[in-house]
Order: sequence, then C-alpha cells, then structure tokens
Amino acid sequence: MTTPVVIGIAGGTGSGKSTITDAIKKKVKDKITVLTQDSYYRSFGHLTLEERHRINYDHPKTFDNEFLVSHIKLLKDNEPIDMPTYDYSSHMRTGKTIQKKPSKIIIVEGILIFENKALRDLLDIKIFVDTDADLRILRRIERDIQERGRSLKSVIKQYYSTVRPMHIDFVEPSKRYAHIIIPEGGQNEIGIDMIVSKIKDINLNIEQ
Repeated sequence: MTTPVVIGIAGGTGSGKSTITDAIKKKVKDKITVLTQDSYYRSFGHLTLEERHRINYDHPKTFDNEFLVSHIKLLKDNEPIDMPTYDYSSHMRTGKTIQKKPSKIIIVEGILIFENKALRDLLDIKIFVDTDADLRILRRIERDIQERGRSLKSVIKQYYSTVRPMHIDFVEPSKRYAHIIIPEGGQNEIGIDMIVSKIKDINLNIEQ
C-alpha cells in the first residue's frame, strides 16, 4: 500500500480552513481523512473550570502536538487512529473518540500546524489560508455564539486578549513555511483548483 499524501491547511481563526478542506473533498475523488488540530488541545482536567477559562487557548503550548504527530505517523503507516474529541464549554477532552481510517490523502487542519517543526515536517503540501482580519473576527463571533454558546462580549474580549496577539506572534509568522498561500479562503476557486491539480499529480506519481 502506498504512503499517503499529507496536506496541512493553516491560517488564522475564521480564515476559511474548513471551507477549503470541504472544497478539496468535493473535487478529489479519492477518500480523504481529516484531522483537526483543535481536537488535540491538551486536557486540563486537573484545573478548576475557572482556571481553565483563563488559559490562553491560542498559544502553541495548549496543543498536544506530540499526540497529533503520533497519529499522523500511524496513518502514514496505514494504521487507523482514534482521534480525541474536545468540549469547548468545559475546556476538556470528552473521553469519546472518532475512529479515523488511513487513506491516500490526509488533511491536517489548524491555526498553528506550521508553528511546530515536528508536525510541519510530516506535511507534504503546506497551504496557508490568508484572509483579512475583519472577516475572520466576524466569522469567529458567529461560530462561537452559534456553535459554542458564548456571549458576544466574551468573544470580543478573548479576541483582543489572546486571539489577535497570538495571531501576530505565531500564526502570521508561520505563513513563511507555506508552499501555497490562498487569499480569501473558500472564495478563491482558482487557488482551490490549483491545489486539487497538485494533489492529483502527486497521486498519479505515487501510483506509477
């Protein structure tokens, strides 16, 4: 069995990473396995809920990248993995997992996947989704209120206290590691078609 192609999709919060992933899945006929870095937040069960609320979840140290790296390596060895799931309201892992089976194409999605060298070195194609800050914060507000049950005030406070400064310190500088930079995320049809074409080209070379 061939070694899977691993694609990393990074970018700031609300940049359109998931939209790009969905677009690739629709255009590529092969089965795709998707891992999200958000699923690999460290579990802070030893802290009180109040203490967990104060953690800066946009800092690289909050991710268990060693665990994520080990799962990518297993998938590359054509072994299935059990991806953890995360509860954003309690800031803890749920204890439930989602089985992910190996496939010819693996997509790893997350804001800081290019910041970690061990993780970065496993990525065959590195894509950075570059979207204006005003669009990103609006998407973040909508997502956090609708999907994560947060108030507008708490989302804005978190954006100014951690999200924005961490983007400046860690996310934006990691753009230099990208092979491809896609402006405006899922609205960029030409950029998405270029990525799909490259994936198909790599797959064809592997099969030969």
